[in-house]
Amino acid sequence: MCELLGMSANVPTDICFSFSGLLKRGGETGPHKDGWGITFYEGKGCRSFKDPQPSSRSRIAQLVKNYPIKSKVVISHIRQANRGGVSLENTHPFTRQLWGQNWTYAHNGQLTDHEKLPLGRTLPIGETDSEYAFCWIIEQLYQTYNEAPKDMLLVFKEIASYAHKLRQLGVFNMLLTNGEYMMCYCTNNLHWITRCAPFGQAQLIDADMVVDFQKETTHKDVVTLIATRPLTSNEQWNKMHSGEFCVFHLGKRIL
Repeated sequence: MCELLGMSANVPTDICFSFSGLLKRGGETGPHKDGWGITFYEGKGCRSFKDPQPSSRSRIAQLVKNYPIKSKVVISHIRQANRGGVSLENTHPFTRQLWGQNWTYAHNGQLTDHEKLPLGRTLPIGETDSEYAFCWIIEQLYQTYNEAPKDMLLVFKEIASYAHKLRQLGVFNMLLTNGEYMMCYCTNNLHWITRCAPFGQAQLIDADMVVDFQKETTHKDVVTLIATRPLTSNEQWNKMHSGEFCVFHLGKRIL
């Protein structure tokens, strides 16, 4: 299946170190060779890079790896295709507009009978069960709220109820953000780690890279990473349970 990577931070932070480990899994240390994508948020805007080529051999991935784009919220995905062909339109993450915000989503897993879920104004562009499920989530939010809610935590609790339903159709590991809050939902394989002072060194599992975060950060920085599998070998990652979800804001878990 695919692999996910997300970041929530309280200061603009580059994800080059973690992304270097993830892209190795896209056709080199892992089988996820059917495309990759990454979305960075900058204020209300977001920029995305996608390529249906394996991330370990993608020149676009090398550009992103070497170009330290700083963001507070990032979602990335490497794909092992099971529904839908290898193509740009089937490459995660997917983004849709809701309440004047760019919502971005990536999914790991496989769903059955997802076509029975009713859609409305939000339709998929590609052929994946993942994008279909995202469109269904957005449509449910349209039907539940007449206008943008003031309490976003209630919104994410509502989304968790949708995720519980999708989990009944198969494996549903998800990252979802509106550019401010980051939500993750686990069916069977998702981990997270929060880095804050005092910072130390981290060693990638998939690449011969070590970084000393104490030299790269201030004592006020808080950065949380979410990944399908831990990316470092010398840090303690939190493994999520089936049916568990978390919401992060400015690097801190708030729900």
